Amino acid sequence: MADTGLTLSELDALCAFDTPTICNALERLAPQTQARGYTTQPIVCGFPQMRPVIGYARTATLRSAQRGSLSDADNRALRDDYYRSVGTGPRPALVVIQDLDENPGTGAFWGEVQSAIHVGLAVRGLITNGSVRDLDQWAPGFQFLAGRISASHAYARPVGVGGDVDVFGMRVRQGDLIHADRHGAVIVPPALVRALPDAAREVAAREARILAVARGPGCTAEKLIDVFAHLDAIH
Repeated sequence: MADTGLTLSELDALCAFDTPTICNALERLAPQTQARGYTTQPIVCGFPQMRPVIGYARTATLRSAQRGSLSDADNRALRDDYYRSVGTGPRPALVVIQDLDENPGTGAFWGEVQSAIHVGLAVRGLITNGSVRDLDQWAPGFQFLAGRISASHAYARPVGVGGDVDVFGMRVRQGDLIHADRHGAVIVPPALVRALPDAAREVAAREARILAVARGPGCTAEKLIDVFAHLDAIH
C-alpha cells in the first residue's frame, strides 16, 4: 500500500459529504467513474445516522458454511496473517471482506469480539457481503455495511488476506481509498481527494438552483426547463 501523501484532515474533510454527493463530485472530476467503482447491491447499514467514514481498504475473504480442510494450526496462521494485515499500513482503515460461500452470511465472523478488536486496531468500519451479529454488544462508533444479520458464527474464519475482493458489486484492492455511509460505498482515487470538497460544493450549489424552483411557488415545467438550460450553459 503506497503512501498517498494525504493528511488525515484532508481525508476527513470528505466525511462532511454523504456518499451520493461524493459520487456526484467524482463524476465532475473524472467522468469515467460514473458507472463503476461503487456498490450496486442492497446492504444492511448498522448505523444509518452515523457520519460517513473513509479509510484505506484492508481486504480479505472468509467462509463459514463448512469446517474446511485446513488444520487448526493453519487456520490460526491465516487468522494471524489477517490481523497483521489489518494492523499495518496507512490510516484510517476500513475492512472489506468477501464471503465466498454459495450462501454468503451463513455464519457471522463479525460480532461483539471482532468489532472490539478492530476498533482496537484503529479500523473505522466494515464492508462485507457476509453477516454480522451481537448488535446490542457491537463496538460503539464502528460502522458496518453487511449483507445480512445472523445468529450463529458457524465455521466463520478468514481464508485469504490482501487480495482483490468483490463486495456488493464493488471490486476492491488492498489499499484502495473508500468512502462509505448508509447509501453504500465508493472508491475514491487519492489524486482527486483535495479537489473533491470544492466539486461537492459545486454539485450542491447546482442542485440548490433546481430545488429552489421545484420547491418554490408556482413550479412549472417551463421554469424547470429554463433553470436546467441556464445550468447547462454555465457548466
